[in-house]
Amino acid sequence: MAKSTTTFTCNACGASHTKWSGRCDACGEWNSITEDTPLSAGPGAKSIGSKRGNALHLTDLSTQEAEPPRTQSGLAELDRVLGGGLVPASAILVGGDPGIGKSTLLLQAAAKFAQSGLKTLYVTGEEAPAQVRMRAQRLGLGDAPVKLAAATALRDILTTMDTEKPQLVIIDSIQTMWVDTVESAPGSVSQVRAAAHELTSFAKRKGVSVILVGHVTKDGQIAGPRVVEHMVDTVLYFEGERGHQFRILRSVKNRFGPADEIGVFEMTGAGLAEVANPSALFLSGRGDPSPGSVVFAGVEGTRPVLVEMQALVAPSPHSQARRAVVGWDSARLAMVLAVLEARCGIPFTGLDVYLNVAGGLKISEPAADFAVAAALLSAREDAALPAETVIFGEISLSGALRPVGQTENRLKEAQKLGFTSAISPSGGKSPGVAGITLNQFSDLTGFVGDTFGAG
Repeated sequence: MAKSTTTFTCNACGASHTKWSGRCDACGEWNSITEDTPLSAGPGAKSIGSKRGNALHLTDLSTQEAEPPRTQSGLAELDRVLGGGLVPASAILVGGDPGIGKSTLLLQAAAKFAQSGLKTLYVTGEEAPAQVRMRAQRLGLGDAPVKLAAATALRDILTTMDTEKPQLVIIDSIQTMWVDTVESAPGSVSQVRAAAHELTSFAKRKGVSVILVGHVTKDGQIAGPRVVEHMVDTVLYFEGERGHQFRILRSVKNRFGPADEIGVFEMTGAGLAEVANPSALFLSGRGDPSPGSVVFAGVEGTRPVLVEMQALVAPSPHSQARRAVVGWDSARLAMVLAVLEARCGIPFTGLDVYLNVAGGLKISEPAADFAVAAALLSAREDAALPAETVIFGEISLSGALRPVGQTENRLKEAQKLGFTSAISPSGGKSPGVAGITLNQFSDLTGFVGDTFGAG
């Protein structure tokens, strides 16, 4: 018989330990480690090898499976991120900063799904039903046929779901749920893990779609163990800056559609409004050409998006120059600065560097390297680039420019918004697009010399 071992888990970060201690070595929290009893422990427990199981039914890769049916929400941006609509018996996790608009988005989605014919149940563990009804009235959704409940006891919620037999259940939020079989406080790692497991298992057994709301940590990750993200079918992040009206719904995992797809919304007094053409919205406040301003032709998921990259380079009054970044990776900025200095001979020593992605969008693809370098050079040389030009491309450590994918889609989006020229790396497949003059460079040195007369 296999000997069962007791493990200890940190409620703050989810790290496992072989013995209890007052302080977690992984995250430094005090009094956060609790005992986890393994599933095989307890009276009468037997080894898994002591009883013969049932043989599995095996298939091959050529087996044809029908496409899962989908239900459209009526919110085109949400349907895009979900991969075309809501799939029955799917589990979806939605994370985002407090106050970013998660509850507003899901209440609007619940109303749309209910109006399309899905029996929808909205369970809140953070607000009273009267508060949710007030929000619904403000959004003009007071007549939507959504069933509402306020509860935190998971056993009661599962019983209600089994009795009412809804087709969609929204849990706001998973951190407030309490499982009475787990001896820890609501919101702890053990509670979140157990609640997510019970809800996703119920969704698969009963054919119910479940949407879970998750809080995020200071690092921007969904709070609780990472295993919760592995349990669900889809993980969505709702992003945005408090000072901007734009909100980005980003898919980071989707078993029924493409990952890294985005949906763009605008926060208004009447709730979240869809943005059908995000490129036009992100560039709407762009004025006359100015030093440090460059338009980057990017791709988010399957959607080409044009966004303005803004850079400011100024003499530093301090012994150590500042490097401040909003909307891009700071390590990537350090790499681009090092390449400009080492390969192109353009120093940034003693200069403060500020980089901002206009509109609150967070850019992660390497194709933004070239646009960032152009914005930095434009700001440093105090020379504005032509307003009708877009730039994209990846920079290698040798200073070479590497071609990126979906060049045609980027150029078509630029042409649709009135841009007439593009600067990109040479090589690769670069089909021409009518109305766009394509200027290509093989390395960063050539671009610097041709555009700024240096290098």
